[in-house]
Order: sequence, then C-alpha cells, then structure tokens
Amino acid sequence: MSAIPATLTEDELRRLKAPARRERWFRLASYFSPLLLLLLWELSSQLNLIDRRFFPAPSTIAETAWRMVLSFELFDHIGATLRRVGVGYAMGAVPGIVMGLILGLSRPTRRVLGPIFSALYPVPKIAILPLILLIFGVGDASKFVVIAIGVFFLMLYNTMSGVMQTPQIYMDVAKNAGASRLQTFRRIAFPAALPSIFTGLKLAAGSSYIIIAAAEFLGARSGVGFFIWASWQTFAVSRMFVGIVVISAMGYLTILALEALERRFVPWAKH
Repeated sequence: MSAIPATLTEDELRRLKAPARRERWFRLASYFSPLLLLLLWELSSQLNLIDRRFFPAPSTIAETAWRMVLSFELFDHIGATLRRVGVGYAMGAVPGIVMGLILGLSRPTRRVLGPIFSALYPVPKIAILPLILLIFGVGDASKFVVIAIGVFFLMLYNTMSGVMQTPQIYMDVAKNAGASRLQTFRRIAFPAALPSIFTGLKLAAGSSYIIIAAAEFLGARSGVGFFIWASWQTFAVSRMFVGIVVISAMGYLTILALEALERRFVPWAKH
C-alpha cells in the first residue's frame, strides 16, 4: 500500500482552495449585481438610448433621494412601511408555520382542511382589500391583515411540503423508539421542514412588499407605496423612482438577512 504524503504539494493546495475561492467570488458577484444593473441604466440614459422622461438616470434619482434624506421625508415613509410589513409578516408567518406543521403531520387534518385552503389561496389578496378596509378601516390594521393573509398561505404550503417530504424511515424509527408526538415534531418534522420554511419566509417577504405597496396606493397617507402613488399623480417621475428603488432595496436587504439566518440555523441545506 502506498504511503500517504505527510504534506500536500502547492498544486494540490491550490486545487483544494479553488472551490472556496470561487464561492467567495460568486457571493461577491451576487451582492454587486444590482450595482451593475444601475451602471448599465446610467450609461443608457446618458447615451439617450432610453427616454429620460420615463426613465431618468440613476444619478438624477440619487440626487432626488439625497434631498429627501436631508429633509427626513424618506425616513418617515420607510418607517411606516417597515412597521406595517413587520407586524403583518409576523401575524401571517407564525400561524402559517404552525398550521403547515399540523397539516404535514396529520393526514386526516390535511384531508379535511386542505380543500378549504386550496379554495382560498388563489383569491388575489388585493381583490379582498376593499372588504378588509370595510371591516378594519383605512388605518394600519387593514394593512396588517392583508399582509398576514398573503404570508399565511405561503408559509402554510411551504411548511407542509417540507414536513411531507421527510423520509418516512425517520418517522418509523422515531415511532419504534417510542418517541412521543412532541419529540417527533421537535427532533424530526421541524428540522426536516426548516429548509422549506426558510424558502417560504423569503417568498413571503417579497410578497409582503408587493402587497403593502398596493395597499398603500389605495388606503394610506404615508409609506413608500403612498409616496410612489402620490409622485405618479403629480408626474414627479424621479421621486416615483426613488420610491421604487427604496422598496426594492428594502425587499433585497430583507431577503439577505433571511439568507444569513438560514445559513446559521440550517447549515445542512444547500445555499
């Protein structure tokens, strides 16, 4: 049997380090890809390849945003939107995860309640906003509810899918070992569903910003969505794009934060 070398050669070390180096470059590229899009937009605007009336240069949008930052106007709208998204997101995510775990673990419950959720899920959440406004008024409560409804279904189906995809052999081993339902849930079902739960959390985060923007169009006097709508009404295109960029950045940063949490709590999942 050939002896194993005590030390690696320089070429072998370089080959071992190559995957980690590529991973760092890919991660860096994912962070800066939005900046590349802005650069292409700026060049197209400066070269008159796009109509500046409808697509002002990012530099013009940045100047408008800076003036709004100095006046603190932008922070007021961001704060209002974040508060609504945060509360509505929590209101929908927690019960969605719990119900998804219950339906994933219990076939009878899934057969009884599954058709009800399947019938309600396709209903556009913005379509029921007028009804929600009638019930909860035009204040923040209606915004919380409409976001919570959208988040709930995404978390329900992603969590349920994660539990149902758990290999049956794990459940059988737990049952043969005398594990209780709570132990099976804590040790097997919930960890197995975590990758799907985080997928749902990221999808729900994006949907939350979509829903709140539309909700603030119709029934708000503050928030980024209201700001975008008010800018459109006065044809303040650069201000409108400030709102669009801001809500895009808010969603992007939220998803980055959730991905960081996923790497921390679900290290076995593929990222």
